[in-house]
Amino acid sequence: MAFKSTDKKYGTIAITIHWLAFILVAILIISGNIMNDLINSDDRMEILQFHAPIGLSMGALFILRIIWWIFFDKKPPAAENDARWQQIASHLVHYSFYVVILLLVGSGIAMMILSDAGAVLSGEVAGPLPNFDDFAPRAPHGIFAKILVALVILHVIAALYHQFFKKDGLLRRMWY
Repeated sequence: MAFKSTDKKYGTIAITIHWLAFILVAILIISGNIMNDLINSDDRMEILQFHAPIGLSMGALFILRIIWWIFFDKKPPAAENDARWQQIASHLVHYSFYVVILLLVGSGIAMMILSDAGAVLSGEVAGPLPNFDDFAPRAPHGIFAKILVALVILHVIAALYHQFFKKDGLLRRMWY
């Protein structure tokens, strides 16, 4: 299998980035929801010590992904047998992923900086985590997370539609 994409199939690098991003997004959504439901500061800290570095990794992965697409590879063309509105919707969902994930990473970093939670997580400062609801980036972070869940659902529905209804093999393009 080629490292770079062809007109018919994504390359190994793009496929690896895609599935790694899926795993990281799933972990972040799950850990974020668990953290929201916790009241105990120690439990929240334990989850945040896991959530924050994975969020930073997600941001780095998406920057790598953007650099990969701009400078080193090209995406295969959209499915030829899709209606124009489906092609537009596909592009809109994909570009929205980039924007929303980068906004999530940015709002997460802003919360850590403004709240000084990074110092608490690293052990530099003793004490419980601050109440993130007291900081402006918290509300957008929650909204972006909900938008991300919606985008993932749309993306999965579209992939399943292609796989089981159109039976056009489109899903195979994004597998090894």
